[in-house]
Amino acid sequence: MNFIELPFFTNLLILLVLARVLGELAERLGQPAMIGEILAGIMLGPSVFNLIHKTDEIGTISELGVFLLVIIAGLEIRLDDILRSLKGKNIIISILAFFLPLLSGLGVGFLFGKEAMVTVFLGLCIAITALPVSIRMLMDMGKLDSEIGKKIITVAVFDDVLALTILGLIINIEHTDKSFTAIATVASISLVKLLLFLLLLGVIHYAMKRLSRKEHFIEDQLNKLVNGLKAKESLYALLFIFILIFAMITESLGFHFIIGAFFAAMLLDGNLIGKNHVHAFGKTTNGMAMSFLSPIFFAGIGLEFSYASIADYGLLFTVLAVSFFSKIMGGYLGGKLSGLDGMSAFTIGIGLNGRGIMELVIANIAYTSGMINLEIFSILVIMGIVTTLTTPILLKWSFARLEKSTESS
Repeated sequence: MNFIELPFFTNLLILLVLARVLGELAERLGQPAMIGEILAGIMLGPSVFNLIHKTDEIGTISELGVFLLVIIAGLEIRLDDILRSLKGKNIIISILAFFLPLLSGLGVGFLFGKEAMVTVFLGLCIAITALPVSIRMLMDMGKLDSEIGKKIITVAVFDDVLALTILGLIINIEHTDKSFTAIATVASISLVKLLLFLLLLGVIHYAMKRLSRKEHFIEDQLNKLVNGLKAKESLYALLFIFILIFAMITESLGFHFIIGAFFAAMLLDGNLIGKNHVHAFGKTTNGMAMSFLSPIFFAGIGLEFSYASIADYGLLFTVLAVSFFSKIMGGYLGGKLSGLDGMSAFTIGIGLNGRGIMELVIANIAYTSGMINLEIFSILVIMGIVTTLTTPILLKWSFARLEKSTESS
């Protein structure tokens, strides 16, 4: 099929309208809007109608979409949540729910003879859990504040933070000559840089907590500063600059900008800077992301997706099977070893199985950086879609079984 290049804003209009329409349809069917938005890109891209190709301009908008999505995910996490995921028996679930899928993904890459970098990304994408998707699913089911719901969230927090930390190390290693000595040297230097960055985060968080011992101190100082500025949306600009500084720091250290943005957003704790400030910032960020930038990002993934690029169907079905089995089994075994009954442990495993946003962000970074090819990228997109589509259905069933078993006991 011949491709006719349409004007940029015409492409943007068509892409946004169809993404929003299919996103709305997906939500009405009880699925995340991102599923419909990706399908919009697949329909308009080379896989179906070949009407729109991903241009540099669409790529730039997608990058901004990634930036805001990562901020939204970071705003959902408190450093205290991470510490909670490391306390007591929760650490057993967190470790098994991440490292069993990670090792399984590495095994798949090794079995199919893939390069080291491709193998690592297979493991990383299979290991991750999409925290924003997990939160949304549990909210819709009214289970976010349940004991099982809280465990799913704390483990998902651990998975996302660890995955993004590993991503930071991988990106630095990619630029070496791949010899053992070079990789070991760069990995060591990258680890030191990462630890210094995490130390900076810890110091800033500690300083903010110290300042907040005087009730509403940071919030009051922010109010004075914002009230003294004439420009509109000054609060949003100040908090956005705060996050951009951290994104700049991580980029200058050789990591991806999303690492800094994610951790910086975590520092914006309502208890420290004021819940009203965080709510206002989150509302504006959500508005910008969900109305325009996020649909373009997910539709852009659909534009790059190519079903025809998948030649190894054995790899596709193996990735799908391993992603389901390893993640659910990791959560189940962790739950059992931490003292939970079988159904509760199984429910945790199912709740962690949705990859969605975070997995697609990482797959997109790997593809645009040239670390994985189109076939692997397309397989990871299918895996992200299938696990996200099926998790709400399986989770509803699992919670229903859990409630029945609780009533009968």
